[in-house]
Amino acid sequence: MEKTAFLDELQAKLESLLANTPAADLQRNLKALLAQQFARLDLVTREEFDTQAKVLARTREKLEALEARLAELENKPR
Repeated sequence: MEKTAFLDELQAKLESLLANTPAADLQRNLKALLAQQFARLDLVTREEFDTQAKVLARTREKLEALEARLAELENKPR
């Protein structure tokens, strides 16, 4: 049995054991509390972050090209 299958099976067994205990209620309440707190933090998703990182990289490339072009024009004899 590979590690991930073992861990998945173990997790499933633990979840079934805890499903009808006060621990399940505690888990649901904790998830709800964490979700509420995270909603207040104004976080972005990984996808949004990656998109903005790509936009920033393209903008940086364009800026560097414009700086090089400006330097070229400034050094050009008139």
